[in-house]
Amino acid sequence: MPGTSFLGSPLLLSPPSATAKPLRHQPTIKMSLNPNPIAAITKLLWGQSLPPNLLISTARSAWSSAWHLMMSQLAQSDPTGGYTRPASQFRRTTADPSLSRRNLHLYVGLPCPWAHRTLIVRALKGLEESIPVSIAAPGSDGSWEFRNSSIPDRNKDILVPSLDKANGCKTLKQVYNLRRGGYNGRSTVPMLWDADQKEVVCNESYDIIELFNSGLNVISSNPGLDLSPPPLKKKMDEWNQIIYPNINNGVYRCGFAQSQEAYDSAVNELFNTLDMVDEHLGSSRYLCGDALTLADVCLFTTLVRFDVVYNVLFKCTKKKLIEYQNLHGYMKDIYQIPKVAATCNLGAIMDGYYKMLFPLNPSSIRPTIPSGCEHEMLCKPHNRESLPWVERDVDALVS
Repeated sequence: MPGTSFLGSPLLLSPPSATAKPLRHQPTIKMSLNPNPIAAITKLLWGQSLPPNLLISTARSAWSSAWHLMMSQLAQSDPTGGYTRPASQFRRTTADPSLSRRNLHLYVGLPCPWAHRTLIVRALKGLEESIPVSIAAPGSDGSWEFRNSSIPDRNKDILVPSLDKANGCKTLKQVYNLRRGGYNGRSTVPMLWDADQKEVVCNESYDIIELFNSGLNVISSNPGLDLSPPPLKKKMDEWNQIIYPNINNGVYRCGFAQSQEAYDSAVNELFNTLDMVDEHLGSSRYLCGDALTLADVCLFTTLVRFDVVYNVLFKCTKKKLIEYQNLHGYMKDIYQIPKVAATCNLGAIMDGYYKMLFPLNPSSIRPTIPSGCEHEMLCKPHNRESLPWVERDVDALVS
């Protein structure tokens, strides 16, 4: 009768001879019909028990070596195993009035919090018509690629991955390579592209949101909105110097840590800073008072990802964001600003992390969205508009 070998191919067993004497006390071995040959041979050798200690320790050692190798390619680290973020290669720190006359195109990826900043400021400033966007999605190898996506009508306003609307490329790397002289560096989002000159204008998120805020008012439908007013510039810079290393990049320093020492340092700095910011927001609607600024936008894109990704996948487990009364209400406050929620595709965000960061989640299984992070919950009243504003010195808060 046909059976299955451990290689998965048919195995023909000869019928017993009529003259053959039956063997007594012969154990019967039933071949598994499991199509997985590894599972079949493991069950044959060890039954329901774990493999011998030597095999487990060998597998652990091999996986640890492979993990460190993959992590070294995914995330650069210092000698202590701490994550170090590479600098952006295309910066724009000076004003250029001619940019408003260029044919600009924005490239983003929905999982990326740095790209999310640019989408929010683009929407709030009313630049959607003036600066079209192409939305890349993570490919199976981790690179950014373009594809058509469809969503249910009830979510028709939310942003989804798209084709490359400016160049018709299949991947973001191909777009970067269109520039004069080509390109051999990291193909990152966000990236602002000059479609006429075939050149990268900028791929540093903060430079882009500053440009969107004040450098393109002549093509903006909401030029009166200023997210970086001169009187608040100093205070914004102070908050950015606290939030970027400890929270924005702090969650990555936790998730990409390659040693216990590096993780412990990063997680303590992260939650000490979250505690401090939560206390500050108990008497201030936004970071710099009662007006939304670019500093708030930068903090928001990390906070909206915290409970759905960073708390679980990046081991930021000391507290969930929903446990911070002020921070969570603050996040909901910004989420409910018109046009912001449409930039927050939590399904795409979770897919980008859980399904693509293989060294952190080898199974690629994406957990369900926490109930407190669903759209309906984020739209519930936050009651922050009535907060009295108490002037505070940022340096005093840190100390």
